[in-house]
Amino acid sequence: MQSRLVTLSGPAQHPASGRLNALNCLMSARFAYLHLCASHKVLSVADAIFEEPRLAEIYDPLDPDRSDLDAYAALAGEFSAQTVLDIGCGTGTFACLLAGRGVEVIAVDPAAASLDVARRKPAADRVRWLHGDATTLPPLKVDLATMTGNVAQVFLTDEEWAATLAAVRETLRPGGRLVFESRDPAKQAWLEWNRGQTCRRAVIPDVGLVETWTDLTKVEGNLVSFRMTFVFDSDSAALTSDSTLRFLSRDELADSLAAASLDVEEVRDAPDRPGREFVFIARRAA
Repeated sequence: MQSRLVTLSGPAQHPASGRLNALNCLMSARFAYLHLCASHKVLSVADAIFEEPRLAEIYDPLDPDRSDLDAYAALAGEFSAQTVLDIGCGTGTFACLLAGRGVEVIAVDPAAASLDVARRKPAADRVRWLHGDATTLPPLKVDLATMTGNVAQVFLTDEEWAATLAAVRETLRPGGRLVFESRDPAKQAWLEWNRGQTCRRAVIPDVGLVETWTDLTKVEGNLVSFRMTFVFDSDSAALTSDSTLRFLSRDELADSLAAASLDVEEVRDAPDRPGREFVFIARRAA
């Protein structure tokens, strides 16, 4: 059977673990293009990869261990947060986890296909799902805003990042906090982004065998681009996604928060990835 190639391009993001595999670099609030090479049809879509339903449906089965979210759930408890804004919620694992514990959750994501998956999860009916990004939110106030996984790294310019931080600050109650993680550029995580170190094969119920891997394609300043490949054994379809993440230093991130009138309270390690990422806790002054 001849393979069908689907290419989706855009910066990466997401929800999720931030661990190094072919899925954790996904999600994007920017525009991408879906190239259906068999028919030469080009369709503009709202997300680099999670707007594609076939990929949104396999995200969770390919990355079932979400213990990386335990630290964020613990922070919500530590800060006694009653309302949480989950920015770049993706397929909704973290939002539903908190909602199941009685927390009021507003979850926003630019990918409709991912939100469709999220809405079918346990406790999803207790989450307020919004299609968009931090800059498109309706008026609301929360105790805690979170950006898990690579969400904070998908903003490729100072202007995009500043606009996001300003929008987040507006949603926080006085004393409310923003928590996000970002990979330490000094660790050069991208050196591990190659087929030999990232290739995985998994059999997914009702889908069959899927093989995935990541390849580094370009490093230009603090922008790192890479290509993710997904091969479906059932029909030989091969889907690739070209994406970019921005790696800012600890000082650059701290300065950006100060410029947004958010006070850095603490910078922690990611418990499951010590020494590889910054976990920033910033507070809106009362």
